[in-house]
Amino acid sequence: MKRFLVVGAGLGGLSAAIRLARQGYRVTVLEKNEGIGGKMNLWADKGFTFDTGPTLLTMPFVLEDLFSFVGKKLEDHLDLVPVDPICRYFFPDGVRLDASSDSVKMEEEIRRLNPADVENFRRFMGHAAEIYRAAAGPFLFTGLTSLSAKGVLKNLKNLASVFRIDAFRTLNSAVSSYFEDTHLRQVFNRFATYNGSSPFLAPATLAIIPYVEMHMGGWYVRGGMYRVAVALERLAREEGVEIRTGVEVVGIVEKKGVAGGVLTADEGFLPADGVVSNADALYAREHLLVRESKGPHRDGVEPSLAGFVMLLGVRKIFPTLMHHNIFFSADYRAEFDALLKDQRPASDPTVYVALSCLHDPGHAPRACSNLFVLVNAPALSPRVNWDEERISYRKTVLRKLAQFGVEISESDIETEKIVTPSDFEKRYHAHRGAIYGTSSNSRMAAFLRPPNRAREMKNLFFVGGSSHPGGGIPLVLLSGKIVADLIQEQWG
Repeated sequence: MKRFLVVGAGLGGLSAAIRLARQGYRVTVLEKNEGIGGKMNLWADKGFTFDTGPTLLTMPFVLEDLFSFVGKKLEDHLDLVPVDPICRYFFPDGVRLDASSDSVKMEEEIRRLNPADVENFRRFMGHAAEIYRAAAGPFLFTGLTSLSAKGVLKNLKNLASVFRIDAFRTLNSAVSSYFEDTHLRQVFNRFATYNGSSPFLAPATLAIIPYVEMHMGGWYVRGGMYRVAVALERLAREEGVEIRTGVEVVGIVEKKGVAGGVLTADEGFLPADGVVSNADALYAREHLLVRESKGPHRDGVEPSLAGFVMLLGVRKIFPTLMHHNIFFSADYRAEFDALLKDQRPASDPTVYVALSCLHDPGHAPRACSNLFVLVNAPALSPRVNWDEERISYRKTVLRKLAQFGVEISESDIETEKIVTPSDFEKRYHAHRGAIYGTSSNSRMAAFLRPPNRAREMKNLFFVGGSSHPGGGIPLVLLSGKIVADLIQEQWG
């Protein structure tokens, strides 16, 4: 029986491990931190509970497929709750919009802003649907490499899809060509940030994201999003996967051109027939590959945006807030210029706030709120020292929320945790603190993400949000499926 070692117990690593074990391989998952889940994790204090990673589930059929693959039903393990409205958007001029996957509700919201944009919205969603149909098969559900001649020919055919996925203009250009109202333009531009990119640079292909959310819907997992990671850990163990936490991998070892195992900090060398890395792909290439012939590991691609996170347990409730909320900046382009050109936190940031206590009252004491606050931040650079910046930027974010009527005084805060880009780099080895791996700030971004099969050495594979097909729960799970399929194609 061939043995595979999986480096990291994030969702991508667990997804691959579950499928490989069901396919008959011996699988061990090695996680350097004390618990599984990677960036999808949990923090609790003084009666408040917070998800620290993803806060919304889309494309639940991807998760259903993973459970089905091992003969289980998703509904027996997780309770998915539809979220409607999906998000409440607040604008500096006082305008408010509730986005919904119910087309009737969504069109009513748009009609309030600009009646002409109702038909424009229908046209935009039609265009986004075409992008989804063109991109899903070639780019989301399969890898960009294959060993078989049939697979190579198939991927060559898929190159024609590039011309159907609107890859040669920016998301902002596409959105502006459909919508008249500036508020709606900002709403639909915002989806570029779902993978840490700028709408003024990223391709219009990302119109696929609002299509998935507003056409297919969004869900919350009862009990918290971390339940997904817990459920996958249980599936993995039931399939015979060995999961070991507190084991740090410091090297992926090449033997005769093949990934022959890993080097750990405390236990030395562990042999394997192949390695699946759930570590940040750029970090792994630069720091983990122990190769017989040295060479450059980094692709030179731009990292995605990082994040500044505040977890606030507050003795207060906020009647105007929904489960998901966005408070926009007054000048979106200036915000991204600050983040990407100046490589500094924006002075007028767009702020995302989630309150899971609205669906899970047990996540906060009575008459209290658990606010997950996320602000886009620049990837780490010498220009910003987050040890010094964290306190002043905390004040900037609280001041911004207060401008929208979400006033939080120091006496209101019962518990608090701040996570900066430096923390993401230290805890998750995220390259320059980037949350989503590489950015999509280029026309050919889909082809620039690290592939699932490593080019550097044989029998080494990459999964997770930093590799193909990208970040977010469904895509990360799909990366595990793609790798399991590649391995089965090679050894099955």
